[in-house]
Amino acid sequence: MNGRVVVTGLGPVSSIGIGVDAFTTALRAGRSGITPIASFDTTGFLTDRAGEVHEFAPEAMLTRLDPADWGRSSLFAAAAARLALTDAGATDLPDRSDRIGVCMGTTSGESQVVERLTEHWLAHGYPDTPRRLARQLPAGRVAEAVSRELGLTGAALTVSTACSASNYALGYALDVIATGEQDYMLVGGADSVCRWAHAGFYRLGALAAERCAPFDRDRAGVITAEGGVALFLESLDSARARGARIYCEVLGYGLTCDAKHPTAPDATSVARCMRLAHQDAGVKPDEVDFICAHGTATPANDAAEYEAVRDVFGDRLPPMSSVKSMLGHTMGAASGFSALAGALAISSGFLAPTINHVTTDPAMTGLDVVPNESRPEQPRIVQVNGFAFGGNNAITILGRLA
Repeated sequence: MNGRVVVTGLGPVSSIGIGVDAFTTALRAGRSGITPIASFDTTGFLTDRAGEVHEFAPEAMLTRLDPADWGRSSLFAAAAARLALTDAGATDLPDRSDRIGVCMGTTSGESQVVERLTEHWLAHGYPDTPRRLARQLPAGRVAEAVSRELGLTGAALTVSTACSASNYALGYALDVIATGEQDYMLVGGADSVCRWAHAGFYRLGALAAERCAPFDRDRAGVITAEGGVALFLESLDSARARGARIYCEVLGYGLTCDAKHPTAPDATSVARCMRLAHQDAGVKPDEVDFICAHGTATPANDAAEYEAVRDVFGDRLPPMSSVKSMLGHTMGAASGFSALAGALAISSGFLAPTINHVTTDPAMTGLDVVPNESRPEQPRIVQVNGFAFGGNNAITILGRLA
C-alpha cells in the first residue's frame, strides 16, 4: 500500500452537539451532555443519568429513510453519515455510488428494538410479533441505513467489536482506500441508550452514579450514552483534486485481542496494540503529541490504559484526555468520537479536556489529563485508543498533513 488517506468530513450526532460546528464548540468548552434519563423508567436503579441525544430529530435530518422503519442506532448512523458527507462537500459523489463504501461499528445494534420485542413477547407471545419492528432488529442495518439514506452501492459492513468498533472501521477504511478497493469510505459507529445495558453495567459494578471522571483518584465508572459518528475518508490525491478541506491524515492502526478475560483489560496486550499502530504508521512514541484515551473511568480500565502507555512511552507521557467525561460511554461510537476529537485537535488547534477532574490517581505519576479546560495546542500526531469487552483493542494514528 502506498496511497495516502485523509479525513475530509466529520459528522457527530451527540449529547453535546449535532454537527461539527456545535460539537467543536461544546468540546472546546468542556460541556457535559449527561442528563437525567428520559428514554426509560429508571425506577429501581441507584443512578438515573446518561448521555442521551435529546435534540435528535431524524425526520428533519434524513431525506430517504422513513424513521418509523428503522431503529434509533441505524438512524443515528445515517444522520451522522449525511452530516459527514455534507461537511466533506461531497454530496455530488453518490453519482459514483459503487466507489463509496460504508463501515459502521456498534456494540448492541438496535438495543431499543430488542427491548420492545422482548416486552411484546412477554406480554403477547411470539405469534403476533410485529413484523415492522422485527425487520428493524438485525445489527447489519446500522451500515445498511447509511447506504440506503445516501444511495451508496459500495461495500457495506457493520463491525460489532463493541467499544473499539469505530477504530476497527477506521483502520479498515485506510486499507481499502490505500489499496484502491474503494475511492471513498464513510466510517464510524452508533449505539442507543437502553435499559438492559444500563442494568448490565450496574451489575458489573462499573456504573457511576453522577459523573464520569476518567483517571481521577475517586473515579467510579462509566455513564452510559448514545449517539452516532461518521468520518468521510478519501485518498489525498482525490481530496486535493476536489479542493476539499483536510482535517488530518490517517497514518496507521493496530489491532490485538487480549484473549484473556471477557471484561478485564490486559495492559500487555494493549501496549502491544500501541506498538503495532506506531509501526504501521511509521512513527515513534516520542513523536506522538496527544492521546485521545479510551478513558472509561472504571478503576481497572483506566489503570490498564495508564500501565500500557507508561510501558510504551516511558517517562515521557503525552497529554491524554477522555471525551467520555463529557459524552458518557457511547459504546460502538466511542472510538469514533475520540477519533473526531483527534481530528479536531490537529485541524483546530486544541486538546479536548477531561472534565469532572479533581485529583489525578496518585498511582498515575506524570499523567496530564488536560484537566477541566481545553488547551490550545498544535499537535502533529495524535493516537486514538479504543478497547472493548472481549479484549478487542484497536488504536489508530492520525497526523497533520505534511
